[in-house]
Amino acid sequence: MVCKRKCAELQRCTPRKQPRCAFQEAMENGEERGDSRASTSSSSCCCQPSQNESSEETKSAENTDINQLPSSILLKVFSHLSVKERCLGASLVCKYWRDLCLDFQFWKQIDLSGLQQVKDDLLVKIASRRQNVTEINISDCRNVQDQGVCSLASHCPGLIKYTAYRCKQLSDVSLCTVAIHCPLLQKVHAGNQDKLTDHALKLLGEHCKELKDVHFGQCYSISDEGLVALAQGCSKLQRIYMQENKLVTDKSVQAFAENCPDLQFVGFMGCSVTSQGVIHLTRLQHLSSLDLRHISELNNETVMEVVRKCRNLTSLNLCLNWTINDRCVEIIAKEGRSLKELYLVSCKITDHALISIGQYSSTIETVDAGWCKEITDQGATQIARSSKSLRYLGLMRCDKVNEETVERLVLQYPHIVFSTVMQDCKRTLERAYQMGWSPNTSTAS
Repeated sequence: MVCKRKCAELQRCTPRKQPRCAFQEAMENGEERGDSRASTSSSSCCCQPSQNESSEETKSAENTDINQLPSSILLKVFSHLSVKERCLGASLVCKYWRDLCLDFQFWKQIDLSGLQQVKDDLLVKIASRRQNVTEINISDCRNVQDQGVCSLASHCPGLIKYTAYRCKQLSDVSLCTVAIHCPLLQKVHAGNQDKLTDHALKLLGEHCKELKDVHFGQCYSISDEGLVALAQGCSKLQRIYMQENKLVTDKSVQAFAENCPDLQFVGFMGCSVTSQGVIHLTRLQHLSSLDLRHISELNNETVMEVVRKCRNLTSLNLCLNWTINDRCVEIIAKEGRSLKELYLVSCKITDHALISIGQYSSTIETVDAGWCKEITDQGATQIARSSKSLRYLGLMRCDKVNEETVERLVLQYPHIVFSTVMQDCKRTLERAYQMGWSPNTSTAS
């Protein structure tokens, strides 16, 4: 074998038989790869030293050849590489490394997200050679069409997780094929797909009884008809997230509350949902995270009742609800015994809300009151002083809070992260300096 790096001091070395990988060991007549190893800039090959070096040094150099490691260790090393790094990097070093990169364990969970060079032919090849795929992520792969997804789904009945965010070119055909051929499916994240309709959701409800996690945010053609069928067919659902689905109303919320008792995460941001639908969520005893951002007709009484009944609630997002007031936040602080995160951006609250959180809650760690114009120095100071659990306080664009007050609070309560425009800029610069960045003074005027 000859090392590819051209150097006068490097000479031809004696070829050696390499360890066999798990894939090759399974074959009846495996081939030797001693003469097929190539080396890269890191020089994984073992080359003979110059003539004036001792034989002991030669023997030591041979023992440091990376390919002398057991294949299990090399597989562990390769597991830390991305699909792109394995396919376009490590697999090109030598045949032995190529065989390791083709090991079945690397093709169970496939993440192709953001790779624009991925096309249908690649998915067809994966489907024909690797039928044990359990997870596939093709988010932002804009050159993948229905044909590729259908081929993969039809050859991989054991598929458990399917993720395809922002694949606007895909139609109902893709998800319908996944639903029909993959009955073990547990997760479907297909947000921001304009062509997705209720038909695909009906097939999911009919064929995928193990489904636990769905995300159909910004799929504007989905309506109550599809979601009700999904809720009725998939009683094991634990997570449901919708966003800006204007055809989704209280009927869908009620269907999920009645048919999916194990729901833990519920999100209906910007949907056509009102308090009449949200009130049905009080029957969900396992509910831990609730996202009700930008619900146009959400009243304080409904929110307070949900907090009272859902005793396991740890995260509540009420941002962009201008009806949420101080009284509602006070009840949340008193009744939310497990609550750790409370988001109140652009709500109709004052200092009294922050003071109530600090006075009544012993569990809330994160409070975001950004863009609440009536928050002043008093509220920020009181919650920082009285709360024993607070670790983050968002004050972005709370214009009545002086930056001098925030600077004082940062020094006085170092265990709390205060978020303002100035404080966030300082933290960003600090991280940049830690990573080695320095300002370019040569262009300074």
